[in-house]
Amino acid sequence: MSRRRLRPDELALWREVAKTAAPLDPRREETPQEDPADHTPLPRRKSAERRPVAPFRVGDAAPPPGERRDLAPSVSDRVREAPLRMDRKTHQRMQRGKLDPDARIDLHGMHLEEAHAALQSFILSSHAGGRRLVLVITGKGRRSEDDGPIPRRRGVLRHQLPHWLATPPLAAVVLQTREAHLKHGGSGAFYVYLRRKR
Repeated sequence: MSRRRLRPDELALWREVAKTAAPLDPRREETPQEDPADHTPLPRRKSAERRPVAPFRVGDAAPPPGERRDLAPSVSDRVREAPLRMDRKTHQRMQRGKLDPDARIDLHGMHLEEAHAALQSFILSSHAGGRRLVLVITGKGRRSEDDGPIPRRRGVLRHQLPHWLATPPLAAVVLQTREAHLKHGGSGAFYVYLRRKR
Protein backbone atom coordinates (compact mmCIF):
# COMPACT_ATOMS: atom_id res chain seq x y z
CA MET A 1 0.00 0.00 0.00
CA SER A 2 1.42 3.41 -0.93
CA ARG A 3 0.91 6.64 0.99
CA ARG A 4 -0.51 9.57 -0.86
CA ARG A 5 0.96 13.03 -0.38
CA LEU A 6 -1.03 15.59 1.58
CA ARG A 7 -2.69 18.37 -0.37
CA PRO A 8 -1.66 21.93 0.61
CA ASP A 9 -4.91 22.50 2.59
CA GLU A 10 -4.45 19.17 4.45
CA LEU A 11 -0.83 20.03 5.22
CA ALA A 12 -1.86 23.43 6.64
CA LEU A 13 -4.50 21.76 8.82
CA TRP A 14 -1.95 19.19 10.05
CA ARG A 15 0.49 21.98 11.01
CA GLU A 16 -2.23 23.71 13.05
CA VAL A 17 -3.00 20.47 14.90
CA ALA A 18 0.72 19.78 15.45
CA LYS A 19 1.16 23.18 17.16
CA THR A 20 -1.33 22.20 19.88
CA ALA A 21 0.33 18.87 20.62
CA ALA A 22 2.93 18.60 23.40
CA PRO A 23 6.14 16.87 22.28
CA LEU A 24 6.99 13.59 23.99
CA ASP A 25 10.66 14.51 24.16
CA PRO A 26 11.15 18.29 24.55
CA ARG A 27 14.89 17.98 23.79
CA ARG A 28 14.19 16.56 20.35
CA GLU A 29 14.68 18.98 17.51
CA GLU A 30 11.73 19.71 15.34
CA THR A 31 12.05 18.20 11.89
CA PRO A 32 11.49 20.59 9.04
CA GLN A 33 8.23 20.11 7.18
CA GLU A 34 8.34 19.70 3.45
CA ASP A 35 6.81 22.37 1.30
CA PRO A 36 4.26 21.06 -1.20
CA ALA A 37 5.58 23.47 -3.81
CA ASP A 38 8.99 21.73 -3.72
CA HIS A 39 7.41 18.36 -4.24
CA THR A 40 8.33 16.54 -7.42
CA PRO A 41 6.48 13.33 -8.16
CA LEU A 42 8.45 10.10 -7.78
CA PRO A 43 9.25 8.31 -11.00
CA ARG A 44 7.11 5.25 -11.59
CA ARG A 45 8.84 1.94 -11.15
CA LYS A 46 9.08 -0.14 -14.23
CA SER A 47 7.23 -3.37 -13.88
CA ALA A 48 9.44 -6.44 -13.87
CA GLU A 49 10.06 -7.81 -17.29
CA ARG A 50 7.79 -10.69 -17.93
CA ARG A 51 9.38 -13.83 -19.20
CA PRO A 52 7.29 -15.99 -21.44
CA VAL A 53 6.12 -19.20 -19.87
CA ALA A 54 7.53 -22.23 -21.63
CA PRO A 55 4.88 -24.65 -22.87
CA PHE A 56 4.49 -27.73 -20.68
CA ARG A 57 2.41 -30.82 -20.31
CA VAL A 58 1.06 -32.35 -17.15
CA GLY A 59 3.87 -34.28 -15.46
CA ASP A 60 6.77 -32.53 -17.25
CA ALA A 61 8.07 -30.89 -14.08
CA ALA A 62 7.57 -33.94 -11.89
CA PRO A 63 10.72 -35.74 -10.77
CA PRO A 64 11.38 -39.16 -12.25
CA PRO A 65 9.76 -42.00 -10.28
CA GLY A 66 13.06 -43.22 -8.82
CA GLU A 67 14.07 -39.84 -7.38
CA ARG A 68 13.15 -39.02 -3.79
CA ARG A 69 13.36 -35.81 -1.82
CA ASP A 70 13.79 -36.57 1.86
CA LEU A 71 14.62 -33.76 4.26
CA ALA A 72 15.48 -36.07 7.14
CA PRO A 73 19.08 -37.29 7.20
CA SER A 74 19.56 -40.83 5.95
CA VAL A 75 20.18 -43.70 8.35
CA SER A 76 23.75 -43.95 7.06
CA ASP A 77 24.37 -40.27 7.86
CA ARG A 78 22.82 -40.51 11.33
CA VAL A 79 24.86 -43.60 12.25
CA ARG A 80 28.07 -42.15 10.75
CA GLU A 81 27.69 -38.85 12.63
CA ALA A 82 27.11 -40.47 16.02
CA PRO A 83 30.00 -39.74 18.42
CA LEU A 84 32.80 -42.29 18.58
CA ARG A 85 32.67 -44.19 21.89
CA MET A 86 35.01 -47.06 21.10
CA ASP A 87 38.77 -47.38 20.54
CA ARG A 88 39.74 -45.46 17.39
CA LYS A 89 42.06 -48.18 15.99
CA THR A 90 39.47 -50.90 16.51
CA HIS A 91 36.87 -48.63 14.91
CA GLN A 92 39.05 -48.08 11.83
CA ARG A 93 39.66 -51.83 11.46
CA MET A 94 35.94 -52.47 11.82
CA GLN A 95 35.07 -49.81 9.20
CA ARG A 96 37.54 -51.35 6.73
CA GLY A 97 36.01 -54.80 7.18
CA LYS A 98 39.17 -56.15 8.86
CA LEU A 99 37.27 -57.46 11.90
CA ASP A 100 35.05 -60.50 11.49
CA PRO A 101 31.79 -60.43 13.45
CA ASP A 102 31.51 -62.98 16.26
CA ALA A 103 27.83 -63.60 15.44
CA ARG A 104 25.18 -62.43 12.99
CA ILE A 105 21.41 -62.17 12.76
CA ASP A 106 19.35 -61.74 9.61
CA LEU A 107 16.10 -59.82 10.10
CA HIS A 108 14.99 -60.09 6.44
CA GLY A 109 11.29 -60.76 5.98
CA MET A 110 10.34 -60.20 9.61
CA HIS A 111 7.60 -57.86 10.77
CA LEU A 112 8.62 -54.98 13.05
CA GLU A 113 7.42 -56.63 16.27
CA GLU A 114 9.11 -59.98 15.66
CA ALA A 115 12.30 -58.29 14.37
CA HIS A 116 12.47 -56.14 17.50
CA ALA A 117 12.02 -59.15 19.79
CA ALA A 118 14.59 -61.22 17.84
CA LEU A 119 17.10 -58.35 17.91
CA GLN A 120 16.74 -57.85 21.67
CA SER A 121 17.19 -61.53 22.35
CA PHE A 122 20.19 -61.78 20.01
CA ILE A 123 22.01 -58.69 21.35
CA LEU A 124 21.44 -59.54 25.01
CA SER A 125 22.51 -63.19 24.57
CA SER A 126 25.57 -62.11 22.53
CA HIS A 127 26.58 -59.72 25.31
CA ALA A 128 26.01 -62.41 27.94
CA GLY A 129 28.17 -64.77 25.86
CA GLY A 130 31.06 -62.26 25.84
CA ARG A 131 30.87 -61.41 22.13
CA ARG A 132 32.04 -57.92 21.16
CA LEU A 133 31.23 -57.43 17.45
CA VAL A 134 27.98 -58.69 15.95
CA LEU A 135 26.45 -58.14 12.54
CA VAL A 136 22.77 -57.24 12.16
CA ILE A 137 21.45 -57.69 8.63
CA THR A 138 18.36 -55.60 7.91
CA GLY A 139 18.45 -55.48 4.13
CA LYS A 140 17.96 -52.29 2.15
CA GLY A 141 14.21 -52.62 1.86
CA ARG A 142 12.01 -53.47 -1.09
CA ARG A 143 11.24 -50.89 -3.72
CA SER A 144 7.53 -50.99 -4.44
CA GLU A 145 6.04 -50.16 -7.81
CA ASP A 146 3.67 -47.51 -6.51
CA ASP A 147 3.92 -45.90 -3.11
CA GLY A 148 0.71 -43.96 -3.63
CA PRO A 149 0.26 -40.30 -2.78
CA ILE A 150 2.06 -40.55 0.57
CA PRO A 151 5.72 -41.53 0.18
CA ARG A 152 6.98 -44.29 2.45
CA ARG A 153 10.52 -44.83 3.55
CA ARG A 154 12.23 -47.79 2.00
CA GLY A 155 13.67 -50.26 4.49
CA VAL A 156 11.55 -50.03 7.63
CA LEU A 157 13.82 -52.33 9.66
CA ARG A 158 16.90 -50.43 8.52
CA HIS A 159 15.41 -47.14 9.71
CA GLN A 160 14.21 -48.60 12.99
CA LEU A 161 17.43 -50.40 14.00
CA PRO A 162 19.46 -47.36 15.28
CA HIS A 163 16.49 -46.33 17.44
CA TRP A 164 16.11 -49.81 18.91
CA LEU A 165 19.83 -50.00 19.71
CA ALA A 166 19.79 -46.56 21.39
CA THR A 167 16.87 -47.30 23.73
CA PRO A 168 16.69 -49.61 26.77
CA PRO A 169 17.38 -52.45 27.31
CA LEU A 170 19.87 -52.54 24.41
CA ALA A 171 21.39 -49.10 25.04
CA ALA A 172 23.07 -50.46 28.18
CA VAL A 173 25.08 -53.08 26.25
CA VAL A 174 25.65 -51.38 22.86
CA LEU A 175 28.79 -49.26 22.60
CA GLN A 176 28.81 -48.32 18.90
CA THR A 177 26.76 -48.84 15.75
CA ARG A 178 28.15 -48.39 12.24
CA GLU A 179 27.11 -49.34 8.73
CA ALA A 180 28.83 -52.56 7.63
CA HIS A 181 31.65 -52.81 5.11
CA LEU A 182 30.68 -54.03 1.62
CA LYS A 183 32.28 -57.36 2.44
CA HIS A 184 29.67 -57.85 5.21
CA GLY A 185 26.61 -56.44 3.46
CA GLY A 186 27.24 -52.71 3.03
CA SER A 187 24.28 -50.43 3.66
CA GLY A 188 21.97 -53.42 4.22
CA ALA A 189 23.78 -54.44 7.43
CA PHE A 190 25.18 -52.86 10.58
CA TYR A 191 28.08 -53.61 12.88
CA VAL A 192 27.04 -53.49 16.51
CA TYR A 193 30.00 -53.23 18.87
CA LEU A 194 29.06 -54.38 22.38
CA ARG A 195 30.43 -53.31 25.75
CA ARG A 196 32.62 -55.68 27.73
CA LYS A 197 30.75 -58.07 29.96
CA ARG A 198 31.14 -57.06 33.60
